This record gives sequence, structure tokens and C-alpha cells, in this order.
Amino acid sequence: MLSPRLQRTLLDISYVLLVLGTICATLLSCVALLSQAVRISPSQTWRNNFDALVIGASYIILAIVSLFFCINRSIAIRLRLQRISKHHKLIGSGDVPNSVHKYITKEYARTCLISHESLPKEASRPGWGQPGTPYQDIRFRTALLETIPVLDNLARNIIPATPPLKPHARMLHHFRYIIPILNTGDDGLTPLHYYDSVIQLARYSSREPTLKEFEYGMHVMEQIRGM
Repeated sequence: MLSPRLQRTLLDISYVLLVLGTICATLLSCVALLSQAVRISPSQTWRNNFDALVIGASYIILAIVSLFFCINRSIAIRLRLQRISKHHKLIGSGDVPNSVHKYITKEYARTCLISHESLPKEASRPGWGQPGTPYQDIRFRTALLETIPVLDNLARNIIPATPPLKPHARMLHHFRYIIPILNTGDDGLTPLHYYDSVIQLARYSSREPTLKEFEYGMHVMEQIRGM
């Protein structure tokens, strides 16, 4: 099976050879007829040779007409191509024949239906939100770790002297200055303690966080932000 590029090259070469062959055949026939006209003339010369004049004029007219048709065809194709919109344009029922418009509409509807049926349903990947849920295309580990800079900026608004955030610092240590303003539960722990546990899980656990762990981590993060 030939590649499209090779097929196009072969077609171009065939077209050029056909044109050159047609031109050569036309020139040879012209030369043959002119020589025949000279041989059968009484004087066997070009002088006062009416037959040679008619043959030459006929071939000249043929060349002019052929050139005219080629130029006319080239201009017509160029004008048609210029009328084609280079931007996306909706096709209405009046732009094409009714049968063509119905066929395009039918195929478009069929393609949309196939695309819809091809979407994954009830599929799940560990650590990712399921399609069709509010957490679609969200990776739980990444989303949890992205909350750290958010809380860091909030802590700096409250305590500008908060130390710089280190890549592997425990949340309990980094946010230790805001612990006194956080509410303490019945177990004596603040939301920051639970947030620290979730972040440690997201950082170092070999398994991906579950949906329940992600939702709980986001819940305690919002509790800290609301203080």
C-alpha cells in the first residue's frame, strides 16, 4: 500500500509526463504536416505555399485556444477557492441541497451518540474522583497538597512572622503559632492535628488517598480557614 505522499508524487509525475507527451505529439504532427505540405507543393518550397500557411495558422490558433482554456480554468479554480471561508462556519439548510443537509445532520447526531456512549461510566481509579461526580478529574493527593500554600498565606495574614514553609515540614510544627486560636475538640485535638495526619498520608503513603480521606481533609482545612 503506497503512502498518500508517494501517491501524490506519482500523480504529479504522471500529469507532467502526459502534458509533455501531448505537446511533443502535437509538435511532431505539425512538423510532419508542414513537411508534407512542402513536398506536395508545385515549387516544393515555403514560398507561396498556401497549404503550409493554413496548417501553421491552425496550429497557432490551437495553441492560443488551449492556452486560453488553461488560464480560464486556473482563474476559475482560484476564485472558487477564495470564496471558501477559512473560518468555522455553520452550514444551514439553505447552504447545501436538502438531501446533503439531512445526511450531515444524521451523521453528526450519530457521532454525538457514539461519543456519549463511549464515555466511561461507573469507572474509578484509586486516588481520583469518579466521572460524573463533583470530584471528576481531581487527584486527591495533589488537591490535598495544594491546600498547604493556601493555609500558609492565611497564617501569614494573621501572623506575618510565620517562618518560611519548608518542603517536608510537619503541619503541626509549621502552623504551631495558630494552634492557640483553634478550637479544641473533646479529645483535646484541634483541626490542625487531623489536617496534619491527612497531609502526612498524602505525602508518604504508598496507596492513594480514598474519597473519604480526601473529603475529611478538605473538611478540616475549611475548619481551619474559618477560624
